[in-house]
Amino acid sequence: GEDVCLNHLLNSPGNFTASKLAWVKANEPHIYEQCDKIMLPGDYIAMMLTDAITSSNSGLSEGIFWDFQANEVSADVMDYYGFDDNLIPEIKPVFSNHGEVTSEIAQRLGLKAGIPVTYKAGDQPNNALSLDVLEPGEIAATAGTSGVVYAVSDQVSYDPQSRINSFAHVNHQLTEETTRIGILLCINGTGILNRWVKENFGNNLNYVEMNQLAAQAPIGSNGLLVMPFGNGAERLLNNRILGASFQNLNFNIHSRSHIFRAAQEGIAFSLHYGFELMQANGVIPKVIRAGNANMFLSDIFSNALVNVTNTPVELYDTDGAKGAALGAGFGVGIYSSPKEAMSKLTKLKVIEPNAAQVAEYQAVYEGWKSILEK
Repeated sequence: GEDVCLNHLLNSPGNFTASKLAWVKANEPHIYEQCDKIMLPGDYIAMMLTDAITSSNSGLSEGIFWDFQANEVSADVMDYYGFDDNLIPEIKPVFSNHGEVTSEIAQRLGLKAGIPVTYKAGDQPNNALSLDVLEPGEIAATAGTSGVVYAVSDQVSYDPQSRINSFAHVNHQLTEETTRIGILLCINGTGILNRWVKENFGNNLNYVEMNQLAAQAPIGSNGLLVMPFGNGAERLLNNRILGASFQNLNFNIHSRSHIFRAAQEGIAFSLHYGFELMQANGVIPKVIRAGNANMFLSDIFSNALVNVTNTPVELYDTDGAKGAALGAGFGVGIYSSPKEAMSKLTKLKVIEPNAAQVAEYQAVYEGWKSILEK
């Protein structure tokens, strides 16, 4: 039922790993009957390296197997789907010894046998770690092919409409008193939209040249608004299939400069719309952190996001691989805490809100939002 799912699992489980396993059980019973243990991708890679099978509260929560009230694997999920408890691997802390590299694998990969695997996490929790997003109010943003906003909260909370997801962050229950929930939303059409306008309106321009043209149009693109949802239904829109659209396009006013700018502004507005859902769920943004890559290479996009959210953006020279290596350093005891492990990240730039532009962007956003919610 809805109440149990949201209060205990923090999510509607329908499109996550537990339900996918239930599909296998119902539709491919000959496969299911051979199962000894279930693993998320990181668990499987670690098993291949070490021959040990483990998981964590963070990993299991991403599969919607974790009961946050009971602080254990959900008996409700296991009973409802008819899963045997023995399918669940040994559960260990995120930062701990999940096994050592075997001699065979060490020889094949040119590594030293016995190296411990001391950290594993899903892509977005790990991206957040790599950006030192560990405390309430800190937000990690990515804007590549799709866009993700990942915020940290100290409250076990959920969205009543399941438009955003809540998982155990990598440092959840690092101590008994530490509650750290990662709250995630995904926009399917960020870099995809930017590439689409480049391919269809760019006439062989590169992205730098396209951004230079976009800068020639004013904030708000003279009334042109873009809905960036052309890559499928969005959970933050309650699965309405809205598609992408250009609103208020005027052949006498608008050029491709306006189209380039409006597309990037529409992407920033869609992320801000998700921010508002997060704020309704108790997230109070203090800072947005991102890698200096993808859409964040565009000043148009970065400034639009900073000013419409009225939240500074810090850009770092980091990526998920570097973050994972540092996380493993904490897991093996080189660092005393994840915060210390991330303490020497290189901050490249800070973009602060501009008071005049905040008001201008937020006025444009309200018009964009009114179209979205019609």
